[in-house]
Amino acid sequence: MSTLPLDDRTRELVKATAPILLEHGETITRCFYNRMLSKHPELKRYFNQTHQQSGAQAKALAYSVFCYANHINELDKLGGLVEQIVTKHVSLDILPEHYPIVGENLIAAIIEVLGDAFTPELQDAWVKAYGFLADLLIGLEEQEYAKHEAQTGGWRGLRDFDVVKIEDESSLIRSFYLRPSDEQPLMRFIPGQYIGIQTQVNGRVISRNYSLSDSPNQDYYRISVKKEGDGEFSNFLHQQVEVGHKLQLTAPTGAFTLTAGNAPVVLLTAGVGLTPAISMVNACVESGREVRFIHAAQNAQVHGFRTHIDDLAAKHTNLRRCYVYEQDDNATLPADYQGRVTQEILTAQLPEGEFELYILGPTGFMQQMLDYAKALNVPTNKVHYESFGPLQNLCPVAH
Repeated sequence: MSTLPLDDRTRELVKATAPILLEHGETITRCFYNRMLSKHPELKRYFNQTHQQSGAQAKALAYSVFCYANHINELDKLGGLVEQIVTKHVSLDILPEHYPIVGENLIAAIIEVLGDAFTPELQDAWVKAYGFLADLLIGLEEQEYAKHEAQTGGWRGLRDFDVVKIEDESSLIRSFYLRPSDEQPLMRFIPGQYIGIQTQVNGRVISRNYSLSDSPNQDYYRISVKKEGDGEFSNFLHQQVEVGHKLQLTAPTGAFTLTAGNAPVVLLTAGVGLTPAISMVNACVESGREVRFIHAAQNAQVHGFRTHIDDLAAKHTNLRRCYVYEQDDNATLPADYQGRVTQEILTAQLPEGEFELYILGPTGFMQQMLDYAKALNVPTNKVHYESFGPLQNLCPVAH
């Protein structure tokens, strides 16, 4: 992925549009989504309407398009962005026939917003550049689909699962245990990965991603979902799904995973961001790997899995946990600190020597923790983070 098979003039023209895309990108992507989803309402299943309405999806896409144009000569500088897009697409069961629809509406949106400034020569360059990118993603996604299908218990596309158990983890978080309806073997996953779920919600087919929240050596998958006030899918799961309900799942995917090795692991989480961290901490204590679990929550009532982590810490000396509550008024289940995670709190909780730092939570929390990691000189290659909503423009600890 180091050399683009595009002529020099095409690459020059596309790169020249990067400043324009930075300035008008969100207007273009909002126009794109309006065009595409009005012409192809069947594609709405793949998009979170809350993110659409808030503009988060348009902003994330605008950032991705800008990055592609800006680094058209050196895609390696995109870092993990391509990998994140591929795994997200695979989790949603995106297929090659979707790409022409996206390309047609993206080019049309750029023309609509930029007008005469988007000359026929620029249009031609972007058609070629989009075609190359589409072919690249389709190829990489096919590799992922084939890899999943080849694994023991793996599959391609959607597979029926039964809800076999439901448990409340806090006042807002509920866990759903899922087993294959065909009773065939279940594909193992790497702690930190997620699945796609597709089902009918209020008469519409909707697809969403959820992190797997238990160890990979079980005969079930578990997701743990926070009930969001305006979240159509999360409210459906909390209010309508019962034991025996069928859901369709895509195979586990995702590059935000627990790294191999013996170095201590620091899991720094907030809110429902702790769900993939539960899978990671379970795997660490089973292997004997040292792990620090630092979790920030509003209060004890909304703190999911506290009893589970406390029980693990009591049984395993390789686990040390720390809780930070914004409102700590629970004498039975007190926090270690009240307020928000500060650099001083983080410094006190980090192990000596090298360690792997994982950051999971709301965008603002992750950005603040990344700033702390940079200030504490944590090596860039030891800091791991990923946005679990639209692909956000988070600033890494080093550029």
